[in-house]
Amino acid sequence: MKLASLKHGRDGRLVVVSDDLEGYTDATDIAPTLQAALDDWSGIEPKLRIRAEALARNAVGRQPFRQGDCASPLPRAYQWVDGSAYVNHVELVRRARGAELPPSFWTDPLMYQGGSDDFLAPHAPITLKDESWGCDFEAEVAVVLDDVPMSVSPEEARRHIKLVLLANDVSLRNLIPGELAKGFGFYQSKPSSAFSPLAVTPDALAPHWQGAKLHLPLISRLNGALFGHPNAGCDMTFDFGQLIAHAARTRALRAGTVLGSGTVSNRDPDGSPGRPVQAGGLGYSCLAEIRMVETITAGAPRTPFLKEGDRVQIEMLDPRGQSIFGCIDQTIQCR
Repeated sequence: MKLASLKHGRDGRLVVVSDDLEGYTDATDIAPTLQAALDDWSGIEPKLRIRAEALARNAVGRQPFRQGDCASPLPRAYQWVDGSAYVNHVELVRRARGAELPPSFWTDPLMYQGGSDDFLAPHAPITLKDESWGCDFEAEVAVVLDDVPMSVSPEEARRHIKLVLLANDVSLRNLIPGELAKGFGFYQSKPSSAFSPLAVTPDALAPHWQGAKLHLPLISRLNGALFGHPNAGCDMTFDFGQLIAHAARTRALRAGTVLGSGTVSNRDPDGSPGRPVQAGGLGYSCLAEIRMVETITAGAPRTPFLKEGDRVQIEMLDPRGQSIFGCIDQTIQCR
């Protein structure tokens, strides 16, 4: 089942979308918003599935679906937490800052709590006041949860994953070192994130959803050119069950919590950090990684951070080439 929130008020208008992304039908008589559906998921989900089945049979009113009409599936959420499940990415980015990777990072995931009151629409611009902030995209997989009890086990946590979506966790790289040096974490360097037009139930991702990981390439394009297509199921040190359990160690998580995987990152088969697409590799899901590889191989980064007019697209296709979540499609806008 595929759900979206069309732009309407602060929290969008819930619709059910066809598997081919060509049509949708209204679902506000079942639940006005996705958050309302998540608040009573066990009661609402069966009704939404009946509506989705009716849409597939053309037995209910159908409208053309346009991704540009979508807000984020959750335009604002009670919580947005982002992990770093791909330790290869963490290692490279820390090396770029001249920091060593502690051994504990392989057993204890990193996580930060981001701003969730103003998610960007999937096709909304990324607005910067200053290009010198060093804007970077970060292509990720994310999950939406129902109510999660405190101290849940990783195995139990998997059952609380109700929806899967894609994320662009925007980073302002040149602001990060100064913030982290204060010893109090990210804030200004982590502006509003964007999410895919569609949120999809895990069963609709079979057989690619296994072990609380999504085993498909995550495609990033920069100014129309393929930038990366690493497999989101590979080199994921911590699955979503482990990430949820980490987030819930000392607190319960409320329905509507969005939890990200961190930047998807693959090593080369020989264990090296990974090669650019142009060199026959799988590429990257952010600019920071290619800049680090350039530093390792050439002594300094050559790839610039995002600038006015640059376009970033993030998408995932099924084996038939059909878009699963729709496309995050954003342009950098300075003001």
